[in-house]
Amino acid sequence: MPVMKSLSVKIETARLRLRLLRNSDADFILALLNDPGWLKFIGNRGIHDRQGALEYIQQGPAAMYKEKGYGLYLVERRDDHTPLGMCGLLKRPYLRTPDLGYAYLREHCGQGFATEAAEVVLKDAFERLELTELAAMTSPENIGSQRVLEKLRFCCQGRLQVGPHSPESLLYKWQAF
Repeated sequence: MPVMKSLSVKIETARLRLRLLRNSDADFILALLNDPGWLKFIGNRGIHDRQGALEYIQQGPAAMYKEKGYGLYLVERRDDHTPLGMCGLLKRPYLRTPDLGYAYLREHCGQGFATEAAEVVLKDAFERLELTELAAMTSPENIGSQRVLEKLRFCCQGRLQVGPHSPESLLYKWQAF
C-alpha cells in the first residue's frame, strides 16, 4: 500500500472539503471529542483542554498520515469553511484491514454529511490507496451510523469486543467488488 509522499491531501465534494487536521483545529477537536454523541457512541478520551486536543491530533491523525498515508480528515463546509466533523481511515491493531471512521458535532448530524464525506473517502481508498476491503465499527445503539454504513454498502459481520472491559461494537465489512 503506497504511503503519501506529500501530506497535502484535500478532497472535495459539492458541499464539503476534507483536509488534513492541523494544530489550528485543536479547539474544534476539543469540542468534537466532548460532544454528547461522541461521548455516548465512541467514548470519553479524557481530552478536556486545548493541549490535550493538540496531543490527540499529533499522536492520532498526524502520526497515522505519516505512517500509513491516510487518517482522519477534518470535514468542513466548502462555502464558509465551518468545521463539521471528521471522516477518514484508521488502522487499528486488532483489525486486519483499515476501517472507516467518522464523527460529527451533533448540530451537523442528519444532513447527509457523513455519507457524502465517506463516499469520497472510500473512492480515495480504492483509487489512491488501492484498497479493496475495509472495515467499520459502530455502537449497536448508534442507528444513524448503521444507516450510513448500509448506504455505503457495508455489511454487518457480527459483534466485536476488543477487550474485557470495552463495550461491544458491530463490525462491518466493505468490498470494492
